[in-house]
Amino acid sequence: MSVSDLDPDASLSRKPDVNRQMCPSRLVLEHVTSRWGVLVLAALLERSYRFSELRREVGGVSEKMLAQTLQTLERDGFVHRDAKPVIPPRVDYSLTGLGREAAEQVWALARWTERRLDAVYAARETYDARKAYDA
Repeated sequence: MSVSDLDPDASLSRKPDVNRQMCPSRLVLEHVTSRWGVLVLAALLERSYRFSELRREVGGVSEKMLAQTLQTLERDGFVHRDAKPVIPPRVDYSLTGLGREAAEQVWALARWTERRLDAVYAARETYDARKAYDA
């Protein structure tokens, strides 16, 4: 066990390496590439959203998960939360510059996944057929 394994701050003095078990970049990567993180970032690439609008845009996300995802992305510096002092309260969410960079990266991967879905299905069918034959 190394010093950086015992002291998370010690790992900050080393060059980030996502393959290293205790590298802090892993947690950031997890936030950005989580199921809801990707979809929230992608939606915010288009424009800013109010919470309820964003929940409708990101189909299937619960209020609790959306709130947690937004809070995590805000803490990491990807999302800006703009609370306006009006009645009723109005809160808008948008991307920061860092958030836009991250969103463009994960959205490119999401779009690639959509384009290559047929190839994935074909690979699954081949794999399943081979497994069934071997059994």
